[in-house]
Amino acid sequence: MSLENQIETIKGLLQPLLTDDIFLVEIRVKPTNNVKVYLDADSGLGIEKCIRINRALYKAIEEKNIFLEGDFSLEVSSPGIDEPLKLHRQYVKNIGRDVEVTLKDESKKSGKLVAVNDEAIEIEYKEGKNKKAVVKQETIAIEAIKQIKVQIKF
Repeated sequence: MSLENQIETIKGLLQPLLTDDIFLVEIRVKPTNNVKVYLDADSGLGIEKCIRINRALYKAIEEKNIFLEGDFSLEVSSPGIDEPLKLHRQYVKNIGRDVEVTLKDESKKSGKLVAVNDEAIEIEYKEGKNKKAVVKQETIAIEAIKQIKVQIKF
């Protein structure tokens, strides 16, 4: 079975397990038959949901005999905080958070993600310091974006 077929088969087995507001971000299969399933949820993806889906999906993959040798490992998690957002649904979920936007021309813009629609995002940022600081908003076309990463502040 080709890699593309494996991924499509796994997607098919996963779909009925995605309850509530859980959605698929990406599936990766390494040559060692290490399957990584990245999920997210509009209301947050807790460890309990990952464990439930992992157990059910592992059993389904085993029964479907996707990997001829029978050896495979499965990891189900949310994408790491350092992973760029991949789906429009993730943009919407992260409204209100600080983001760094890398444009296709490699320039970067940072600010708070304040709005998202099908064509563009809007970020808000401060220019200047102290009393002279001015809050500005900028609209960025989706097609101009290379990637968006959430910025974590401690």
